[in-house]
Amino acid sequence: MNDIFYLMLRRLRHPLITLIVIYSISILGFVMIPGQDDQGNPWRMDFFHAIYFVSFMGSTIGFGEIPYAFTAAQRAWTLVTIYGTVIAWLYCIGSLLSLFQEPVFRRMLRSRSFANEVKRFNEPFYLVCGYGITGSAIVEKLCDRGVRSVVIDIDQERIDELEINGLVLRVPGLCADASLPEVLDDAGLQHPDCIGVLALTNDDNVNLSISIASKLLQPKRIVVSRTESEVNARNLASFGTDHIIDPFKDYAEYLSLAAHAPYMHLVYDWLVNPFHRPLSSAYKKASGRWIICGLGRFGKALYREFAKHDVEIVLLDDNVLQLQGYPNTVKGLGTEAATLQMAGIHEAVGIIAGTDNDADNLSIMMTARELNPKLITVVRQNLNSNTLIYQHSKADFIMEPGRIIANRILVKLKTPLLSVFIAQMKQQDDVWAHTLLNRMSSVASDEELDSWSITVGPVMTPAICAITAEGIEVKLSNLMKDPRHRKTQLPCFPLMFRRDGEIKLLPGELMVLQEGDEVLFCGLAEASNQMSWSINNYNILFYLQTGEEPSHNLLAKLLKRI
Repeated sequence: MNDIFYLMLRRLRHPLITLIVIYSISILGFVMIPGQDDQGNPWRMDFFHAIYFVSFMGSTIGFGEIPYAFTAAQRAWTLVTIYGTVIAWLYCIGSLLSLFQEPVFRRMLRSRSFANEVKRFNEPFYLVCGYGITGSAIVEKLCDRGVRSVVIDIDQERIDELEINGLVLRVPGLCADASLPEVLDDAGLQHPDCIGVLALTNDDNVNLSISIASKLLQPKRIVVSRTESEVNARNLASFGTDHIIDPFKDYAEYLSLAAHAPYMHLVYDWLVNPFHRPLSSAYKKASGRWIICGLGRFGKALYREFAKHDVEIVLLDDNVLQLQGYPNTVKGLGTEAATLQMAGIHEAVGIIAGTDNDADNLSIMMTARELNPKLITVVRQNLNSNTLIYQHSKADFIMEPGRIIANRILVKLKTPLLSVFIAQMKQQDDVWAHTLLNRMSSVASDEELDSWSITVGPVMTPAICAITAEGIEVKLSNLMKDPRHRKTQLPCFPLMFRRDGEIKLLPGELMVLQEGDEVLFCGLAEASNQMSWSINNYNILFYLQTGEEPSHNLLAKLLKRI
């Protein structure tokens, strides 16, 4: 607040000095000019009356001449004082209005209001730096789950979008440079209720600065950072950044599953992406030759992932230096039919347009599809402004970095167990994935599949702990019953069970729960909401266990134990 007062005093210095000088001269004039009392005797106004008269006269209230009628000299001085004080006030008010319109002052007011609002937070929140595609998607999902967030972005238009997006919860936003430590501090970096910091700007150096400041000021706080540079990724890892999201590497891993394990790929898609592909899309032929157009960072990441699984690859790039050291290469961009034919487009099963130019990528895809209509097409989107065109391109996969990062981060934030399950799942074969996929489809069909986890303990599952303490076993199957109709199953099933570090995938529903057990579920969001009633309310869980209402009086409990 001191900086705002300092700026006001500095900007209003000359108007205030002018006002003080004019008032001082006006008061002194009334004290010095002789007047008369009501008896005609000489009389001089004292300082109190002079200050009083100039105050109400200068503010144009005008009570009249006090305490006696003025002489001609006093009235002449009153005229001078009226015009002098009015001009001084107009000068001050104009300067004040001009100050309020100054961008610097308005930014300072917004910053101070923002900092005070964040300071008053009394519930957990995430600090989100960058409100682009990634940041907006994450903030929206967090709001839907009832989790607060605070946003910093360098672009005022994005902060304005935050105000009009119609989010469920109020999300404070500030237009500022998130790489500055004082900005992060105002945004709640050191606030005791801050859960974690998400560095999601488009500038790797800014994300690095945010991560460093976060780890120095609050070493135990979770930090998630996006990056598009291998050097920056290593730098982030060197000082303990908790989660580093590389869209090119992550999407390469995601796409490589489609080439060698289509059912595993679809399971992953259903768990991670809100708008997953239909079950029928897994039956496309994905094994065979793949053509990668553009050997930049994205193309190289794809090559490394595909090569791990012995997928046949042909690389295209118009820069010969980029192709050096790689087998099966063709010089050319891929926008020409001749280049694609040299790469064997007719025998290929898929093509990836991965250059950093959207027009070239769309041209590659359209040319390739004319030559081989059965191709699986993957196209990289670089600019958000081209979203409408890409949506109508009918590509099988659209590589959109912002959405990829958002989905990956949401997976890590909403339940860390899901990342563990995905890592364990990749060690299984595609037949196992096909069985799991059919089970997912029977539960969710074409609706969005959600995932959630519980940890058995007094904080998260008080009802389970209370019933277990009475010697009653609680099984997984009881948690998946509808609290309103115990014979109806909720649309969900367990994906993974972890006890004392030991992991079991797709556990049996008759497994008895103990304190400390962790269970990962998947199903519809409504099942998660209804399960929360069961694990928190003793009466509901007792009813699901026994089909009876619990007895609360002491005599009934004693008789029940006999």
